[in-house]
Amino acid sequence: MAIIFVRTVVIFITVLIVMRLMGKRQIGEMQPYELVITLVISELACIPMGDPSIPLVYGLMAILTIYFLHQAICLIDLKWNAGKKLVSGSPNIVINKNGIDDAELKKNNLDVSDLIESLRIEGYFSLDAVDYALYESEGTFSALPKPDYENLQNSLPIIIIDEGQFDEKNVALTKRDKAYYLDILKGQGCDELKNVLVLTVDGNGKVYLQQKGKKYVVLNLQWEESLW
Repeated sequence: MAIIFVRTVVIFITVLIVMRLMGKRQIGEMQPYELVITLVISELACIPMGDPSIPLVYGLMAILTIYFLHQAICLIDLKWNAGKKLVSGSPNIVINKNGIDDAELKKNNLDVSDLIESLRIEGYFSLDAVDYALYESEGTFSALPKPDYENLQNSLPIIIIDEGQFDEKNVALTKRDKAYYLDILKGQGCDELKNVLVLTVDGNGKVYLQQKGKKYVVLNLQWEESLW
């Protein structure tokens, strides 16, 4: 028992020192390679702590090796721009002046509903409330709102069409049928549902429509009353 205690203390102190040497970003918002390094170190630390048959020096050497690899990658990250993009990636602008950039979303294995969720978390409920939005290389989300964005989101928008597919529940919530929205699409020169990237509508009848490969449009439907 005493041996296990001593080995655990030594490994704990070593890992603590290594993590502190790696810098503040290592315990904050991590780049992908930093997450991998953290996971590997935690695994390497557990093995010698729980198995007395493994020489303690083996675990310490493995952890220190990972530390030196981390320092080498950090040097590449700081000194070589091409290497930085290769190791850490780069920000992806997913909303611009034309609307949603579907290609950038797909590069990150995301879809429109993921983007809308990220916007809501940041306090932006309408897709037209922001001029730009991007995912940073470590995965955090940032958005630049329009100056009057608060006036553009007076009611909660819901998704009616997502990637060419109707959301049946949301269609029913608006007390309209699919034909109603298909007529809206035809009025905007869209004859095929599959060409719709996203269509949202809020309780006041404001529609955000973006066809694939085209700039978004905002329409204001004449509804008798607010639905929600």
